[in-house]
Amino acid sequence: MLINRRAAVLSGLGAAAFGGVSALAQDITFFRIGTGGTAGTYFPIGGLIANAISNPPGSRACADGGSCGVPGLVATAVASNGSVANVAAIGNGSMQSAFIQSDVAFWGYTGTGIYEGRAKVDTLRAITNLYPESFQLVARKGTGIKAIKDLKGKRVSLDEPGSGTLVDARLIFSAYGLTEKDVKAEYLKPQQAADKLKDGTLDAFFNVSGWPQGAISELAATTGIDLVPIDGPEAETLIKQYTFFSADEIPDGAYKNVPGVKTVSVNALWVTSSKLTDALIYAVTAALWNPNTRKLLDSGHAKGKTIKLASALDGLGIPLHAGAEKFYKEKGLIK
Repeated sequence: MLINRRAAVLSGLGAAAFGGVSALAQDITFFRIGTGGTAGTYFPIGGLIANAISNPPGSRACADGGSCGVPGLVATAVASNGSVANVAAIGNGSMQSAFIQSDVAFWGYTGTGIYEGRAKVDTLRAITNLYPESFQLVARKGTGIKAIKDLKGKRVSLDEPGSGTLVDARLIFSAYGLTEKDVKAEYLKPQQAADKLKDGTLDAFFNVSGWPQGAISELAATTGIDLVPIDGPEAETLIKQYTFFSADEIPDGAYKNVPGVKTVSVNALWVTSSKLTDALIYAVTAALWNPNTRKLLDSGHAKGKTIKLASALDGLGIPLHAGAEKFYKEKGLIK
């Protein structure tokens, strides 16, 4: 449930004109965005978007006099354990929205994959596709890890329990004929993995995020790393078997003095619940694609520049929220 000052409940938003936000202006609506660990890409992008869509009472108008945020909305980016945890948070209502990998969102919505035999979270609804998330397999320089097969016997973090990264690291291992028993597996948050790699007690770790990722950038500048490619026939088979994967590439220079590699990616989605009103999600979607938000995204983070209206509907895998759908129809993205 949304927390509203003056006891304004979410259902009251339904009285607003469908495309309007006048009913939002009189009350403060708190809107959480579940992200990921603070060292990843979700958290800073979530902060940018939260800033862009927020417009609490008393806020000054945007410099150009244009619409700025959703009147009465106070959005916050909340650190979390990642995609799998965020599916649960949307399902139980502890988050009003969250960033979720497209593969994990699809599995949660359909009750398949990692959700086989578990209750499906069929209230998941998409607001937008944000950007591709690259699989970044980071090895400490000097370990001799140049390919996935070189991970055998090494100390490797597959990310923390509850994260989408762990789920997909296991799929990647399987595609290359490996299991967790072939490595000295650890299950660490990205910053913990980066710290252990820096002090020499970890050889490599998986990370799924938009590049450049903060912790990896620091390692490249201070410790020295190699990016390990995820390519070849094994990767091609992986993409054919799981259609939410795509071929991807991290370019030269994404990290200081680190050559680029071919890899695979999934999409980062901004997801909400079907239980939230159409009026609210319409307003949130409109605020996301406001020109003032464009300025924040372009200047706030390298990955923010790749968040484009033209790709908003790419690779969703789950239904759009009706409020978001109305916005995209008005913009001509849906016929």
